[in-house]
Amino acid sequence: MEELDGEPAVTVVPGVNSKKNQMCFDWGPGEMLVCETSFSKKEKSEMVPSCPFIYIIRKDVDVYSQILRKLFNESHGIFLGLQRIDEELTGKSRKSQLVRVSKNYRSVIRACMEEMHQVAIAAKDPASGRQFSSQVSILSAMELIWNLCEILFIEVAPAGHLLLHLLDWVRLHVCEVDSLSADVLGSENPSNHDSFWNLVTILVLQGRLDEARQMLSKEADASPASAGICRIMGDLMRTMPILSPGNTQTLTELELKWQHWHEECERYLQDSTFATNPHLESLLKIMLGDEAALLEQKELLSNWYHFLVTRLLYSNPTVKPIDLHYYAQSSLDLFLGGESSPEPLDNILLAAFEFDIHQVIKECSIALSNWWFVAHLTDLLDHCKLLQSHNLYFGSNMREFLLLEYASGLFAHPSLWQLGVDYFDYCPKLGRVSLELHIERIPLNTEQKALKVLRICEQRQMTEQVRSICKILAMKAVRNNRLGSALSWSIRAKDAAFATLVSDRFLRDYCERGCFSDLDLIDNLGPAMMLSDRLTFLGKYREFHRMYGEKRFADAASLLLSLMTSRIAPRSFWMTLLTDALPLLEQKQVIFSAEQTYELMRCLEDLTSRRPVHGESDIQQLQDEDIETTKVEMLRLALARNLARAIIREGSLEGS
Repeated sequence: MEELDGEPAVTVVPGVNSKKNQMCFDWGPGEMLVCETSFSKKEKSEMVPSCPFIYIIRKDVDVYSQILRKLFNESHGIFLGLQRIDEELTGKSRKSQLVRVSKNYRSVIRACMEEMHQVAIAAKDPASGRQFSSQVSILSAMELIWNLCEILFIEVAPAGHLLLHLLDWVRLHVCEVDSLSADVLGSENPSNHDSFWNLVTILVLQGRLDEARQMLSKEADASPASAGICRIMGDLMRTMPILSPGNTQTLTELELKWQHWHEECERYLQDSTFATNPHLESLLKIMLGDEAALLEQKELLSNWYHFLVTRLLYSNPTVKPIDLHYYAQSSLDLFLGGESSPEPLDNILLAAFEFDIHQVIKECSIALSNWWFVAHLTDLLDHCKLLQSHNLYFGSNMREFLLLEYASGLFAHPSLWQLGVDYFDYCPKLGRVSLELHIERIPLNTEQKALKVLRICEQRQMTEQVRSICKILAMKAVRNNRLGSALSWSIRAKDAAFATLVSDRFLRDYCERGCFSDLDLIDNLGPAMMLSDRLTFLGKYREFHRMYGEKRFADAASLLLSLMTSRIAPRSFWMTLLTDALPLLEQKQVIFSAEQTYELMRCLEDLTSRRPVHGESDIQQLQDEDIETTKVEMLRLALARNLARAIIREGSLEGS
């Protein structure tokens, strides 16, 4: 896309003096942090900021509007439906589907506009009312532009039918005539109403000639003297040739009929048939396409594009699309008359009439406050194969760039970010990378939200993000002392180091309390226990306790010994394991064989020989050492007894 023609708008941060002190800022995905530093632009000054606040500047504030959220939500479904349109469809079937999608988008804009209008009327605060009214004007302009783009780029109406679409466009967006009509017809004597001729004139300006004839019949009934000329004017309106949707006549036939009708109107003007009634004479001049007569009705036309369509209706009803830009530019110049400069909306509409799609998108991007409009319009035009040749220099095309910007704005909202995921999905080049960057920044305030994010990542095989989220949730669970949840998340993240940490916490809790928490989880670790040695030990140690509880003493003894001899058990836990062996050593039946007993003795000696020697110790440490010494003595005694019994038993078995 081209560079901006002018400087971007300046955002003033209240309380910050950027001329006096230096500013610092930090970019985020959807917002920016700004604050004043202690460094002055002058050399000698106090190192104290005059504004101690940090400001958050958001670029897409519209996502926080309750009403506009409905626009975003509703259009999301339409967007997804558009992406699924079968690429194999061609010709009229594809075109009709694209037109239907465009109308759906416009209906959503109009629904939001009407709701915003009701809110503006009901607003008690004048400032809020003005804000809502301003938003109504923006939504109205958006629908106006979209409707014109639909006619010119999607419908691609040919000459003749083009004017019918433009007439409908004007009638839809210049709708004051309906309230005026209700006001006039609701009076006792409509023809004497102050706005009667204004109403008739507006109807003629909009090409609503049947309704204008009905109004003239009321004038004829009320004023017999003017009944004759009213009837003549009514006949002219009735016989005006225009191409109707179901009409099969050719453009040449239409042009011939229109020329004859135009000449008949000229004769009535030259004969001064309506000279006695200035209102009817003015209507006749309008129907002849007289530019001066049209410009006299500036107040009733209200804008230059209404003037353009009326001018075409009565001077060139079979205008070709290629000639529109000439009529549009001249109509704008004539209507403004050099008294004022074009507004941004005028420039956008003019670019559309010139069939310059890229200029339309550029002007809309500058003028509108969010990316919704340009992102969805560009996507639709791209599906119409109108933007295939326009690639941007940084590796993406215009459609993808605008969708990425829009989706990034959605991710700034606490709930609309879920919509942004789908927009990233349909950006083939940079969508996945952008989604990965944005999804990592979503605050995981609740476990429910975290599960949503996790499900999204898992569906898209985003392995690193899945691991990151699981680790974050595991850390939170550890901080809240929910060890079972922490272990579950660390296993899901396949994080061996964290699984080891949580397993250590389980073992430490066991040493302090004498029992395990979250037994269901530990009992059903399955293959997951192979994630780390410590987790394997935790699972096997729990299995030892289960065997002991089931009185499978021989199996329990073998497992306990294997945990120590395989060095899978942490050294700090050896004393606990040896202590667990005591009840098995004291059983009436010999559980440990002589060889197994020797192994236990070796483990005990290995443990006691490597015990660190301390200097001066406090009372608590001395007491702990006394307890440890007592345990060692008890173990040595039990091991010696078991060894003697095992040797005797094994000798007896060999002798027999």
